[in-house]
Amino acid sequence: MKVERLRPATGAVAGGWPAVASVALATFVMVTSEFLPIGLLGAIARDMGESEGHAGLMVTVPGFTAALAAPVAALFAGRVDRRTMLLLLSTLIAAANLIAACAGSFAVLLAGRVLLGLSVGGFWAFAAAVGRRLVAAEQGNRATAIVLAGISTGTVLGVPFATAIGNSAGWRSAFGVVAMLALAAAVAQLRLLPRLPGSAALSLRSLPELMGQRALLAGLAAAALVAGGHFMAYTYLEPFLARVAGMEGTGVGMTLMAYGLAGVAGTFVGERLAGRDVRRAFVAAAVLMAAALGAGAVLGAHAWAAAVLVVAWGLAFGAIPVSIQLWMFRAAPSQVEASSAMTVTIFQLALGAGAAGGGWLVDQAGLRSAYVAGALLSLAAVAPLLAFASLRHRD
Repeated sequence: MKVERLRPATGAVAGGWPAVASVALATFVMVTSEFLPIGLLGAIARDMGESEGHAGLMVTVPGFTAALAAPVAALFAGRVDRRTMLLLLSTLIAAANLIAACAGSFAVLLAGRVLLGLSVGGFWAFAAAVGRRLVAAEQGNRATAIVLAGISTGTVLGVPFATAIGNSAGWRSAFGVVAMLALAAAVAQLRLLPRLPGSAALSLRSLPELMGQRALLAGLAAAALVAGGHFMAYTYLEPFLARVAGMEGTGVGMTLMAYGLAGVAGTFVGERLAGRDVRRAFVAAAVLMAAALGAGAVLGAHAWAAAVLVVAWGLAFGAIPVSIQLWMFRAAPSQVEASSAMTVTIFQLALGAGAAGGGWLVDQAGLRSAYVAGALLSLAAVAPLLAFASLRHRD
């Protein structure tokens, strides 16, 4: 297999934690962009004359697009400076949001979401690996956690913030504001990121050997199941809280914010636990998420119970991305960017499939059914992790 040798950052501009923060800011904007429709799903569906299940395509479409974009980016990026790649992708995120803000039809809005998916896939293929290159080796896990914390902060701050803007000034304004934030993230990267020479991160000839690693396959299988379960339910969290739990707009916003705060905490708790035993951390997070989703399907009609369970769900899911990423880094330490690209592909395919499957269930059997299915998929994610442990024990 061709071994990936990522060279350290070079150039006059220093890296370090400010540079890590600029990448984390971009992941925050990217996640906010990707999940922005969730908080405004009902309003967009009504304005565009679509059902809520069909409007869920705004989450599904960028997920599937990102799944295709990640390996293509890894295959063709070669030795292109990763700083240049991240700057370009951040700018494309801004353009995608502007297209959505100005869309005169649902088809045009989806076209903007396709562009967003291309940007998301490429960005995630490089972001976590770039974060590790900006700090000393012993600080790599913490840098990874900070970059991935954009997932949680995007939900705790970004999605509720965009939802509040959408509720007060219209959903188009929300997309416009996020586009401006994406441009701000690009400016921060321009000023703070050093040169980051690339390497041939992935080649077609290296794929069979890479895919033959059992630890990597176990991690990918678990990632697919837990991501599918999460997004099967999370895509429809806003209508679930409004119609099943009976929350008003303020209650929905506060619950989404509590979810995100719990997710931020979960990211750093997950980083600490995964640094000691990544398999146990991954399993614990998947089980807690399954329990929260399953209990939500049963107790969701009680607003207080729904809020508590959403917080538990946020804590669990906050630990999932960092657990996945650290698992993959350890499974293929010489192919960091390649394993990241494969993780993005699997995760985004599962995101798209989960959101689509959840939409079908919502339209056919109601909101609770998506939460039951999400709980079952999340629990199933434990199996490949435990199976790999038994294989390793026999070796």
